[in-house]
Formats: sequence, C-alpha cells, structure tokens
Amino acid sequence: MHSTLTQKGQVTIPKYIRDTLHLSPGCAVEFAVNRNGEVVINRAEQPDTSGVNPFAAVRGKADIPWRTDDLMKLLRGDD
Repeated sequence: MHSTLTQKGQVTIPKYIRDTLHLSPGCAVEFAVNRNGEVVINRAEQPDTSGVNPFAAVRGKADIPWRTDDLMKLLRGDD
C-alpha cells in the first residue's frame, strides 16, 4: 500500500488505515517515528472539554464600546 506525496507535503491516508483507526474528516492524528525509522500514525486523543470555561468562547466578542471603568460603575451601582 502506498501513497504519493504532493507538492504541499500532503498524502492521502489509505481507506483501510482510516477505517482501522476510525478516522473521519476533522479527526486529529499524531505522527511518530519509531526506532526502526518507521512512521507510526495514531488517532489523537481528543482533549477533555468538560472543564472549559463557558465564557472563553465569547470573550472579546462584544460589539458595544464600553470602557471597563464605566461598565464596573454600572454593574456595581457606584455613583
């Protein structure tokens, strides 16, 4: 089984290997070279996103030009 390297340095992973590793478009993979100089490809572990701060995705997305001091006064009720 072989694949040809493109000018961009890309190769197609043969279907048999994609099926064996349960790879689908968008899956992360890891490459390594073993002691014999052979390339090893593994399906990458997906990071645990259960502990991700839910505000991280929207941080910096506001389109209201608030100044921090003005917003803090409003939220704290400072006069």
